Amino acid sequence: MSEQQATEDAPVFNLQRIYVKDISFENPNSPEVFSEASKQPKVQMSLDLSHRQVNDEHWEVSIKITAETRVQESGKLIFMIEVEQAGVFYFHKIPQESVQLLLNVDCPTIIFPYTRQIISQLSVDGGFMPFTLEPVNFNALYQSKLEAAKNKGNETVQ
Repeated sequence: MSEQQATEDAPVFNLQRIYVKDISFENPNSPEVFSEASKQPKVQMSLDLSHRQVNDEHWEVSIKITAETRVQESGKLIFMIEVEQAGVFYFHKIPQESVQLLLNVDCPTIIFPYTRQIISQLSVDGGFMPFTLEPVNFNALYQSKLEAAKNKGNETVQ
């Protein structure tokens, strides 16, 4: 086998582009909320992960994070941030058994630091301390999802 043919047959996975699909910052109770926001806020967050095949060799992977902070005592909204960030990834000759792991673990792991930075900067630009997200273990989330699907499958059989 020639060296060129071996290179052409080798699997290739790489990032093509990272971009913001949707972004929103709401601070509806300002400036009054600034005096209340100094206390420890109540935080509610959600993280959604999605992916779609763009063409034979490209996939779009998207992380959507919604974070709401409220005054602990009154429940008044301090701020809400919604960010959907995506990346386009090139998959060439990737073994089928590796595709889901790449889409659910590796791709979001690459995108997440950028999303985390945007969220932090939005909170600062809104007049608050940086809102710093904890790192996310996408492998653990994926394994949990697989386990839940396996258990759900076992329940229907019984």
